[in-house]
Amino acid sequence: MHLSALYLYPVKSLRGIAVDSAEVDALGLVGDRRFLIVDAHGQFLTQRTLPRMAQIATALTVDTLTLSADGHGSISIPRETPPDNTPAHITVSIWRSKNLLADDCGPEPAAWLSSFLQTPVRLVRIGQHFRRPVLYKSAFAPPSLPANTPRVENRLVGDDLVTFADGYPFLVASESSLDQLNDRLISRGADPVPMDRFRPNLVLSGCEPFAEDTWPRLQIGDIAFRAAGPCSRCAITTTDQLTGEREGPEPLRTLATFRRDPADPTDVNFGQNLVHETKSGTLRVGAAVHLIDAPK
Repeated sequence: MHLSALYLYPVKSLRGIAVDSAEVDALGLVGDRRFLIVDAHGQFLTQRTLPRMAQIATALTVDTLTLSADGHGSISIPRETPPDNTPAHITVSIWRSKNLLADDCGPEPAAWLSSFLQTPVRLVRIGQHFRRPVLYKSAFAPPSLPANTPRVENRLVGDDLVTFADGYPFLVASESSLDQLNDRLISRGADPVPMDRFRPNLVLSGCEPFAEDTWPRLQIGDIAFRAAGPCSRCAITTTDQLTGEREGPEPLRTLATFRRDPADPTDVNFGQNLVHETKSGTLRVGAAVHLIDAPK
């Protein structure tokens, strides 16, 4: 097995970037979901309610994030809060994670995004005061958590940290899983879908379909990972990641015929969430993948 593709999503729910390599830090992939779009109340926004977000392309340099959209020009924002600035802080919320302190990126990106998305929004970035622990389902919590570990809405508060991602630092999917899904779509008279509908960070080649569901721990290059549970899918999978158009019930309808979560049949799964045990290093496309523990 090997890592066949690697993706960054600099702003949560905007268009991603395929890269050949990426650094890893305590939060995950450097450059991945370090920015977030929020409404006037600090609530996170995604393609679930604003599919138009898919039309905004992202690009990274060492120092800047650039956003662009057809017919709307572009805008560049520093990746880090400038050291000579005292940032305005905004309290934001993402799912069960409440009252996270983020740095406001200022009025210019807010105006640019609000104009394109046709609703008032702000852009925030992760700054020095941001801290968001991973909230684990009990079945996937690391064994090192003490018995008195605090909970948030029946999730265990871990020591591992995460960015503005939905809940975990990494999402992995395999090419063979997508191939099997697309075979089923075609057999039902539907069009196949590309991998970008599932917005993974890590794409693997050389394993059986959905084998990624069964791996307790794995290593990609020098980075060790621990499984954090399956990823339940939403309407973003039905959204064209170039046009922002909803394209009907697929692939969710077909996934529901064979990928319902046995623990919660209302969830339809594709891909596996991961937490990195190795908190620094580099991931590179082509890196070998090894299982650390035997599949479940």
